[in-house]
Amino acid sequence: MLQCQDCEFFRQGPDGSPELTCNPFATIKEPECLAKWQLVQLTVIARSHQATLDMYQRLAPLQEKMFKHMEREIDEVDEADRWKHDDEEDDDGDSFRV
Repeated sequence: MLQCQDCEFFRQGPDGSPELTCNPFATIKEPECLAKWQLVQLTVIARSHQATLDMYQRLAPLQEKMFKHMEREIDEVDEADRWKHDDEEDDDGDSFRV
């Protein structure tokens, strides 16, 4: 069985992690290589997901501030338009009085 270190498509990452540059559809040399390639890709996906979660955590305070600001703006608009609804309710109430 061919070891990854001996393969031409193997690279050592700066942090010591393995990087397989092989194409799973064309340059896989042994069946075990495909399983190793899939494992490395799962690791990449997990790291990417963690980076996304970290970014969401960094953006969470800003997002909360934006939501509070939007709620305040909506409440101000509703308060400004309240006189329209109050007049309509008064008019509707007068039409039912006899």
